[in-house]
Amino acid sequence: MTYPLNPFIVAGRIEPEYFCDRRTEARRLVKSVTNGNNIVLISPRRMGKTGLIQYCYDQPEISNAYYTFFVDILHTSSLREFTYMLGREIFRTLLPFGRRIVARFVSTIRSISGKFGFDPMTGIPTFNLELGDIERPEYTLEEIFLYLAEADRPCIVAIDEFQQVARYPEKNIEALLRSHIQRLRNCHFIFAGSERHMMQEMFTSSARPFYHSADLLELKAIPPSVYVPFVVGHFEKRHRAIDPADVERVYEMFQGHTYYIQKAFNEAFSDTPEGSRCSIDIIRRSIDTIVESNDTIFREILSNIPEKQKQLLYAIARDGEAKAITSAAFIRRHRLSSASSVQSALLRLVDKDIVSCCADSWTINDRLFAFWLRRLYGAPTHPLAPL
Repeated sequence: MTYPLNPFIVAGRIEPEYFCDRRTEARRLVKSVTNGNNIVLISPRRMGKTGLIQYCYDQPEISNAYYTFFVDILHTSSLREFTYMLGREIFRTLLPFGRRIVARFVSTIRSISGKFGFDPMTGIPTFNLELGDIERPEYTLEEIFLYLAEADRPCIVAIDEFQQVARYPEKNIEALLRSHIQRLRNCHFIFAGSERHMMQEMFTSSARPFYHSADLLELKAIPPSVYVPFVVGHFEKRHRAIDPADVERVYEMFQGHTYYIQKAFNEAFSDTPEGSRCSIDIIRRSIDTIVESNDTIFREILSNIPEKQKQLLYAIARDGEAKAITSAAFIRRHRLSSASSVQSALLRLVDKDIVSCCADSWTINDRLFAFWLRRLYGAPTHPLAPL
């Protein structure tokens, strides 16, 4: 049997054989959208939301019957950008289905149809739209939803980091989107988000437009009892050995975050010759290599953080999971100035998407950045140092 060069895939679509578990979550998500429901998918960053959605999109009950769209709105800051991203994703997704399908979409989006065209040499549709070309985003958005309502097959739209719409400067965006979505019978939505409290507030508060409009699914860490055999098994299939205890140490280091575990073993696997053992030294060097490759990026991030915020960031990094960060004990232990300054710095770090709270604990979103900070601060031992 022929195997990919590296079984620990960290980019692009993942074949079912290399997709670790999530069978229960996948069945739930597929069942929900194929039975006419919308669904809210909540999980911390890097826990595998995108991979799960793409995996479900590849299931035959969806891939054979639906148009599927995926749009990440994390870095959008207005309704105009949201509309642009959604329109571009629909256009690009429809391209493989042929000119007639694309032409139908273009003819529906009349407010900006002049920005679409066809390459005179190849006949391939082109997308010449710029963000500034969307002069009336509410009207263009209405046209996009009109296309989804009248498409020649049912549609599923996944909107990642959906909580971002609550930060747009325009008023009543949630109500506007809800009014369009609730009228659709031909299209169902996956609302994915990483900010748990915001997402829950949007969909469980009776004061918000999306109240009780979708099923809820919370994505948690894959348990080590599943993840460890998955990693060991793929090493063994390719005639390499690895100690399950070492795999579990990596799992604990990254607190079960799928992306970082996959990234670590992607690097470690490539450094382990066929017929040999992947030792803890190889794994440690692999993680160090990944962290060092991000050194310039991490230094740039740190250079743009003011001193008070930086002090709090160091404190959270040292604790790993920081609890009661405005308490006198936390402030005294980390030599911070006051509860009010901690609260102010925390709000800024949250706005910058650097830290987040889960189960009453504050953590740094990027686990590699957190490890880099601990090393910079002078952590006494490596998390994977010999026991």
